[in-house]
Amino acid sequence: MDKLGFDNEAYLKKQTEAILKRVNEFDNKLYLEFGGKIIYDFHAARVLPGFDPNVKMQLLHHLKDTADIILCIYAGDIERRKIRADFGITYDADAMKLIDDLRAWGIDITAVVITRFENQPAVNIFKNKLERRDITVYTHGYTKGYPSDVDVIVSDEGYGVNEHIPTNNPLVIVTAPGPGSGKLATCLSQLYHDYNLGMKSGYAKFETFPIWNIPLKHPVNVAYEAATADLGDFNMIDPYHQKAYGEETVNYNRDVEVFPVLKSILEKITGAESPYQSPTDMGVNMAGYGIIDDEVVQEAARQEVIRRSFRYNCEYIMGFINKATVKLSEDLMEQLDVVPEGRKVVVPARNAAKEAQDEGKGNMGIYCGAAIELKDGRIVTGKNSPLMHAASSLTLNSIKVLAEIPDKIHLLSPNVIESIGNLKKQILEEKAVSLNLNETLIALSISAASNPTTQYAMEMLEELKNCEVHLTHIPSPGDEIGLRRLRVNLTTDPHFASKSLFVC
Repeated sequence: MDKLGFDNEAYLKKQTEAILKRVNEFDNKLYLEFGGKIIYDFHAARVLPGFDPNVKMQLLHHLKDTADIILCIYAGDIERRKIRADFGITYDADAMKLIDDLRAWGIDITAVVITRFENQPAVNIFKNKLERRDITVYTHGYTKGYPSDVDVIVSDEGYGVNEHIPTNNPLVIVTAPGPGSGKLATCLSQLYHDYNLGMKSGYAKFETFPIWNIPLKHPVNVAYEAATADLGDFNMIDPYHQKAYGEETVNYNRDVEVFPVLKSILEKITGAESPYQSPTDMGVNMAGYGIIDDEVVQEAARQEVIRRSFRYNCEYIMGFINKATVKLSEDLMEQLDVVPEGRKVVVPARNAAKEAQDEGKGNMGIYCGAAIELKDGRIVTGKNSPLMHAASSLTLNSIKVLAEIPDKIHLLSPNVIESIGNLKKQILEEKAVSLNLNETLIALSISAASNPTTQYAMEMLEELKNCEVHLTHIPSPGDEIGLRRLRVNLTTDPHFASKSLFVC
């Protein structure tokens, strides 16, 4: 069983208390910039074993009677169809999914704000979709004068151009699908309008990482740098906090860089001295107090840094990122003295690929291997063949091991496999007839209807959730969909599984 390094309940209690305390420090109106993933925060769950990936949703549920929620999304992310990697969906789709998820928890959003709006066609379509489903949408353009001309920023030409968003509750949570969505600008714009209306509201920031009260080079904080390597973010000692209080705390470069401007903006809006002397002061981040086993979270964070390096190497050969991001991720691995093979499933997967090559059963000369670490520590492998992909073989082998079914017993009816192969080759005219994982899962469910053994094995799929998996090749779309549905922690070597440029 996985060891716990984080007390989720203690964290939830302490975080709720910290937010409510901050609300009371102002005129009973606080704009809280909610950083990171509001739901399904799998990064935090991986580096802090015991952290509930939906703890922020639990927090919102606790606060829902005292909070309004504003959802921001950057128009540029909609226009270029930016992808949220863990779900494989675009940011605009993720925004709509987030609204649905909040509603499932009994929480309605107050409004959606499209930031840095320039009347882009794709953005207007997104706006229309929401408004025709009775979602209130506001559009904010670029803030005139930002970041240097505070007098213009805090004026009717700057924040004053943005329409004021009416809110009813003392806490206003401003969140987004991802970073760079304009949350801060939205909070400050609201503050500007509130003060013009005579309401002395305040601003604070809630973001899980970096954790301010653990060391700068703690693996958990290094893992955050790895997670944002494509953005060029890095952690640093907060110089303003150190100067004001003589204490070393950790923040990240963008917050430190923008702090002097932000402090000036707050003072210009309020007409008084800023309540914050440092970026750390602005935060209400209690994650550090939830760590109960530092050794466990350190090892989990090291593994996350390795996972990120694999991901960046794959994204590089697919053309998504530049070489500098790959180099940065490798430098972070070196800082923590870890190597790719430190991930337990890497070598077994590569050995499985070598076995496939020795057997001569590759697809178009490509030999693929896969490995999974089960929750009890056992390693199971799979390899590709003319009948199925390596991910498919791995999954079937794993559930057979978990169900204690002898290897010689087939889970899939040969008739089902043959029928699917005929469909792909003769009807759909596909080049490859081997089953990808998504097809295999469907075939498994069909076979389970008439085979109790297969039904029992299929029930073991739930046990694969959060297990570590490595493939020697980038998964095909069908494999990727299946692996995402199984919720495994996947890494792959940066090699394509086919010589074809187009893979469906």
